[in-house]
Amino acid sequence: MTLKEKLQPYADVEVNVSLKTRTTFRIGGNCSYFIYPKNELCLLRVMDILKDEEMPIKIFGKGSNILCSDDDYDGVILCLDRYFTDFYFEEDGSCLVQAGTSIILLAHEAMKRSLSGLEFASGIPGTIGGALFMNAGAYKSDMAGIVQEVYVLKEHTICIMRKDELDYAYRHSIFQQHRDWLILGCRLQLQEGDQKEIRDVMDSRRKRRMDSQPLNKPCAGSVFRNPESHQAWQLIESIGMRGKRIGGAMVSEKHANFIVNEDNAKANDVAALVEEIQKEVKERFDIDLITEVEKFNWNN
Repeated sequence: MTLKEKLQPYADVEVNVSLKTRTTFRIGGNCSYFIYPKNELCLLRVMDILKDEEMPIKIFGKGSNILCSDDDYDGVILCLDRYFTDFYFEEDGSCLVQAGTSIILLAHEAMKRSLSGLEFASGIPGTIGGALFMNAGAYKSDMAGIVQEVYVLKEHTICIMRKDELDYAYRHSIFQQHRDWLILGCRLQLQEGDQKEIRDVMDSRRKRRMDSQPLNKPCAGSVFRNPESHQAWQLIESIGMRGKRIGGAMVSEKHANFIVNEDNAKANDVAALVEEIQKEVKERFDIDLITEVEKFNWNN
């Protein structure tokens, strides 16, 4: 049997998929297999098959915070955003949610139930799993403020990790040091609030994003983390990089901490812009800009 035939009972399997179609940057080479496991039991079987075949594995959400290289990836990408998308609200304001759930969708569902705590996430175009991995945040709030526990697949065992075990910090979690762990879901604790106030906050922030961010062009959100006591976009602005272009990639005219795919950009175009910005900021301000966007399938 081919690998596709072995996997098909347990997952939707796509072969030779362009990662340009699976990332918000619209950049990347082809991957050998892109698969959607149907449930937890199927996921366990899929992991067994891939281990037997010695196939490398990468977990994807909605591809919204990732820069794939232009090289082909001879491996398997597991995506949970097709089947692992259930969520359950409880009377005390807690929410049990699977990793493939859209965090924007969850924020709106919480608002409909007059639950506050996810307003910050109403514009983050990713999954719960990706948000937990990155400790995603905005407007001085982040996942660490609402997570109670995370359900993780470790060495074929589903474990419950409490909040104090997650090593959360600014755009950091323990999962970044344990990439073989697979986030399956979590329990969040939200608070009762006024539905109109929650909706108004979300609406005003959506307008602010539309006005200030280049959401009409392929990109991966904020490229750099904010250094302590600084805003990354202000540093980039100060070195005159707004509108700077290399190949098809350009520092956004609208928001200097965004790099957009202006015209069929290559991964190396983006990487070259990132490196030039880091070099100039280091020379001018002696500040090391650290990327927020994750690189995948690069040799360095």
